[in-house]
Amino acid sequence: MIRTLGLVLAVSAAIGGCAMSGDEVVVSGSDVRPNLEAGYAAAVADARRLPEEVARDPLRKPAEMLAFARLEPGDVIADVRPEEGYFTRLFAPTVGPTGHVYAVVPNQTAARENAFADAMAATYPNVSRVTGALEEMAFDRPLDVVFMGQEYHDFVIPRFNVDVARMNAAVYAALKPGGLYVILDHQSAPGAGVSVVGTLHRIEASALRAQVEAAGFIFDGESTAVANPADDHSLSVFDPAIRGRSDQFVYRFRKPG
Repeated sequence: MIRTLGLVLAVSAAIGGCAMSGDEVVVSGSDVRPNLEAGYAAAVADARRLPEEVARDPLRKPAEMLAFARLEPGDVIADVRPEEGYFTRLFAPTVGPTGHVYAVVPNQTAARENAFADAMAATYPNVSRVTGALEEMAFDRPLDVVFMGQEYHDFVIPRFNVDVARMNAAVYAALKPGGLYVILDHQSAPGAGVSVVGTLHRIEASALRAQVEAAGFIFDGESTAVANPADDHSLSVFDPAIRGRSDQFVYRFRKPG
């Protein structure tokens, strides 16, 4: 299903507001559409979700994330490096039996993470595992959405050995015209750029945006659903003092067309 930004974002007052500036749309919370809200709630309540993942919901804001990704029944989405599958298990019931979720496992982590993806494919008939080089991502049908949750910064770490420009180009090629590229990641301090991706596991949002736009994407919105202004960006996201509560940004990019 092809998305266009249009002139109106349906944002209920109970969920949040939005402000438009130039080519940017900054969204507080999410832009859930009333006709899809029940589907998002059902995905969050799905009994197949793991208890330890459900326990993380207050911090991870799953309904808001589904809404921001603008997922609909019938959509085809790639969840890039899903690991244990927190988001895959939400995406699968959201897109439903007429949609599909590709759990994309990078070669670099396949030895550990293929098993996670295979377990999800066994649980959800509309999930399948794709393992390979991120720079060569390809699918048997065009995608509506590509999602990366707290993983993009890892791909920038030199030891991960990913050509990020080629990866973003592969995402661009895999999406339908109008398709969305949604990235959730940990914010770094202003001016840090990509300098702390391997130490603090954070990336400056503006640096990520520049890399993605260089592939031809158009910035389509930002969610503040998982932002934390109390985080001073000085700690590793794995530090017990901040783990699970780091300041995070969510950017949505659109392939023209």
